[in-house]
Amino acid sequence: QVQLVESGGGLVQPGGSLRLSCAASGSIFTIYAITWYRQVPGKQRESVASITSGGNTNSADSVKGRFTISRDNAKNTVYLQMNSLKPEDTAVYYCSAAISRPGIVGVEYYWGQGTQVTVSS
Repeated sequence: QVQLVESGGGLVQPGGSLRLSCAASGSIFTIYAITWYRQVPGKQRESVASITSGGNTNSADSVKGRFTISRDNAKNTVYLQMNSLKPEDTAVYYCSAAISRPGIVGVEYYWGQGTQVTVSS
């Protein structure tokens, strides 16, 4: 099996920074794209930023210039550096990864449990 574990959330003042981590473990052959999502109660989950296995990145307009996604393939970990945080960034942040496992044909999608980010003074 595969597990994704997010960490790094917390309470931060407006203008502050946080770095989220998403660590994958288990029976993994290849990790393809990894995406960070966020969700506010009562609203749809939205994509924040994504990164491919080759390091190509994409991010939502609302976070461009403030959030940076990166990955450490040796550690099977993806990071989301969040700077200049705003109250509207408050949400539960989830990571999702497309992963192939040894001996299993095809790609499977896994989700972490989420980590709360609260931006408030």
